[in-house]
Amino acid sequence: MLCRRKRDKSEERRVKKAEKKRIMEEEEARQVAELSIYSATDNPFHDVNLGQQFRWHKKNEKEKKLGLSQFEARRRDAIRRQEAEEELERLHRRRAEREAEQRLREEEEARMQRLTESVQMTEWLAKDGQFQLEQERDRAAIRIREKRAKAIDFLALNLRYVHPIEGEEDDTGLEIDLDEPYNILDNLNPAQVEELHDDIERYLSLEESEVNIDFWTNMMVVCKDRLDRIKGITTAAAATVESDVTALLAGKSYEHLATLQKQIQAKLSGGEPVDTDYWEALLKKLIVWKAKAKLKGLHEVVVRNRLEQLRKRQRDEALQAQEELLAGVARSAAQHVKSGRPVAAVAGTGEPDVPLESVEPYDRSMSPPLVDAQKLSVEERAFEIVPEKDQLRSLLEQRRAVAASRYVPKAVQPVVTTDAPEVTASTDVADALYKAEAERELDEEEELFNMEENIAQPASYSWEDKWRPRKPRYFNRVHTGYEWNKYNQTHYDLDNPPPKVVQGYKFNIFYPDLIDKSKAPTYKIVKEPGNEDTVLLHFSAGPPYEDIAFRIVNREWEFSHKRGFRSSFDRGCLSLWFNFRRNVWSSPIS
Repeated sequence: MLCRRKRDKSEERRVKKAEKKRIMEEEEARQVAELSIYSATDNPFHDVNLGQQFRWHKKNEKEKKLGLSQFEARRRDAIRRQEAEEELERLHRRRAEREAEQRLREEEEARMQRLTESVQMTEWLAKDGQFQLEQERDRAAIRIREKRAKAIDFLALNLRYVHPIEGEEDDTGLEIDLDEPYNILDNLNPAQVEELHDDIERYLSLEESEVNIDFWTNMMVVCKDRLDRIKGITTAAAATVESDVTALLAGKSYEHLATLQKQIQAKLSGGEPVDTDYWEALLKKLIVWKAKAKLKGLHEVVVRNRLEQLRKRQRDEALQAQEELLAGVARSAAQHVKSGRPVAAVAGTGEPDVPLESVEPYDRSMSPPLVDAQKLSVEERAFEIVPEKDQLRSLLEQRRAVAASRYVPKAVQPVVTTDAPEVTASTDVADALYKAEAERELDEEEELFNMEENIAQPASYSWEDKWRPRKPRYFNRVHTGYEWNKYNQTHYDLDNPPPKVVQGYKFNIFYPDLIDKSKAPTYKIVKEPGNEDTVLLHFSAGPPYEDIAFRIVNREWEFSHKRGFRSSFDRGCLSLWFNFRRNVWSSPIS
């Protein structure tokens, strides 16, 4: 009975071992199946045991020598794996912290860069506004010097002398207007008033000085009032109180007008029964008169500063002339002393003046002879005889009037009358200019353009009986070049360029014998119906010259002087140079 039980147990153990072995073989087969793509003899790892499961025999032997059981070895491996996983988790956490810090640093750097760029952009905008303002002022000065000034130019010029800068550029030819600034509106038509309104808005957007902003703001108030009056926007109540406002507010100071404004506002807000339309119209006109009073006070400062500047310049010129005179006298005296001749001294200075031997004694013959009134003719006796005392008294009064005046006008230059020899001289000058223009070499992209177009001339001129009609001489050029548009960039290159197109013209027309030289020749563009490609450029001057015309390409002109535009009439030569406006294309790829 006992033996049978033992045999049963051994049989069970054998079955269990066989089952366990079968499971292990299936596991090894599964692992081998995963690597079945390679064989033990043919694999990139050169491993002959590729089909067997890896076992760390050396490690197991070492653990057996240390007396570790299989359970303790697995437990130690599990602890090591746990520590490795914790270390890996710490590394991941530190890496995430570093990435977060890096991201914060990048965001802070980007924020600081945006802040720096914003500050820099603000400075650039401020500098750009100041540059634009200086350019506007320079253009105003140039237009005034060239006698083609606009209304805004005189206002901008007057404003320069609110705070005059020492050592500023020469202002020769720039004379301020002695009248109040708002009076300039009296000489403008409606279109010019609207243009002045737009120009004032442009200056207001560029100005930074409080005084200048206040000036342009007050000018804007007066200009808008004039525009409303032109457009008929004024109400019936405003038209009714116009005469009352003029009588009430004329001659009032700014402080008095401000007090009156407060009183009117208190009356309107007091709740008493009043004529609201009347008082509102009066208040609106009062604001305009306040602006005029402010402009008048500012203009007094401008005139005072300008006069002080002129007086200082006159004093400097007088001092310079005195120094030059004394230097010349000193040189003359030194020469006479060197030669041993005596010299006389200037009274009150002790400086040598002129040699005594060169001073001629006075003789009565040096003065004109006295005239006997009885020997004068009847016409000469009709002249008023002024005693010497009365003449000196009148001269003294005139000098006092000049000294008391606020402005000393410049001496009027004598007008040179043109005679026949001067016409010949101007003709010679025009001939010289024509020869110089004809002898000047053409640029690489320039060609001659002297093809005149036939135009209808009048049958006779009103001045034909005095001067013979004739056509002026001219020497013109046309500027050509390549236009690299999208089509030309696709189909052409630098080695095979596209056809040249017209990019501008230079007209030089000579009028040396023009009768009325005060009026410059004019030009205009004449469009022909049905012809959109070309137009006629028509030139007209006056007697004794006939009109001429040239056919040019119909494109938009570039009116910037930096782009080569020129329109002038000097020494009998009309110069009209212009280029066409063109799109900005990228250059061809070579």
